[in-house]
Amino acid sequence: MKFQITKGKQKTAIRLCAYGPEGVGKSTFSSHFPDPVYIDVEGGTKQLDVARFPTPETWGDLLEEIDAVIEEPTVCKTLVIDTIDRAESLLIAAVLREGNKSSIEEFGYGKGWTILQERFLKDFLNRLDRLIAKGVNVVLLAHAQMRKLESPEDPPYDRWELKVSKKVAPIVKEWADILLFMNYEVMTVEENGKAKAKGKAKRKMHANHRPTYDAKNRYGLPDDMDLSFEPLREIYEGTVPIREEKTVLSIDNPAEGIIEDDMAEDVRTVLVRQLKGKGITQKAFNAWLISTGRIADGSTYKDLSGSAAQSMIDNIDLLVQTLGGKK
Repeated sequence: MKFQITKGKQKTAIRLCAYGPEGVGKSTFSSHFPDPVYIDVEGGTKQLDVARFPTPETWGDLLEEIDAVIEEPTVCKTLVIDTIDRAESLLIAAVLREGNKSSIEEFGYGKGWTILQERFLKDFLNRLDRLIAKGVNVVLLAHAQMRKLESPEDPPYDRWELKVSKKVAPIVKEWADILLFMNYEVMTVEENGKAKAKGKAKRKMHANHRPTYDAKNRYGLPDDMDLSFEPLREIYEGTVPIREEKTVLSIDNPAEGIIEDDMAEDVRTVLVRQLKGKGITQKAFNAWLISTGRIADGSTYKDLSGSAAQSMIDNIDLLVQTLGGKK
């Protein structure tokens, strides 16, 4: 089978997710993106002079509004969904209604959350990728929540995470080209042996992973920035290359490890087995996934989405090289 080889860097639309505590300024921040139109799931943009769809009351309403932009992508340059935690609640209601359940736990141990993850990926994120393919930027806004991380090696500590379920959070982080954490920066001074806040809190956004929050970017953004669209302007105007296109050569046989949908073995298991054969332990792989923001702290490779695992199998040599294994 022959494929056309492409070289160089290509300009594409951008997937961005921004999250932070209530009131930090997520909606106002997103209003400065190129020609935005909002799907205001929770009615939080009433104070902003922006274009918006009617507030969706069901999961089906939300998907129909996304489909409307897919069918007519010239209506905007950026689609903003505010917020995905509210959108997830619409999906939960739809899953419960379709399954005739009163609680997600009634599906059986972990099954309901897996259904939720699969639907969020298939119905929602894959739909948004169709928009990306048409050149429309996508901005997902979300609230943040504080969770205590229990580590077997270190004392427990608090960290900020996306306010969505533990199965949905990793696939959103993986999907995004830019994941921004927004929060207030408070200056403190010591008086009489006690730390006291001084002055007004500054609003900051963070673009790289830290133990206390998830963040990432593919554009070389600094760790800390003032909460503003300005640090992103050059990226959205196309003066900063987006990503390098991978060279694809002729393929005569399927790549080793490709899993068909009807096979019983989980694609993640295949991936870990291949890595083991290359000298990469599960522990080292899990640590790398967490450090790169592909899964949440405390999670394992089992929380990696199937599509991500398949992509890693297809590029196993590059992955092994990145992880420092043997060829």
